[in-house]
Amino acid sequence: MDSVTTIGQISIIMAGVTMAIGSIGPALGEGWAASRALAALAQQPDEAATVTRTLFVSLAIIESIAIYCFVISMILIFANPFWAKVIGG
Repeated sequence: MDSVTTIGQISIIMAGVTMAIGSIGPALGEGWAASRALAALAQQPDEAATVTRTLFVSLAIIESIAIYCFVISMILIFANPFWAKVIGG
């Protein structure tokens, strides 16, 4: 097996690992944030607007982690920076 094939295989495997680990954390974080927001709404329904606004901002920030992992995995698959090292010499 040549080095180009090895780099390709490792890149695909690491892209999968990146997406697997990078999506577990945000999924757990979003679930926890939503459950805590529902608990806060149950205790103080008068603060629904504030809690909901803060929840949506928090969910957007948490989701950005998964988007960054997706971008990194796409770079590893389609625009791998290691190809130039292997092919160029």
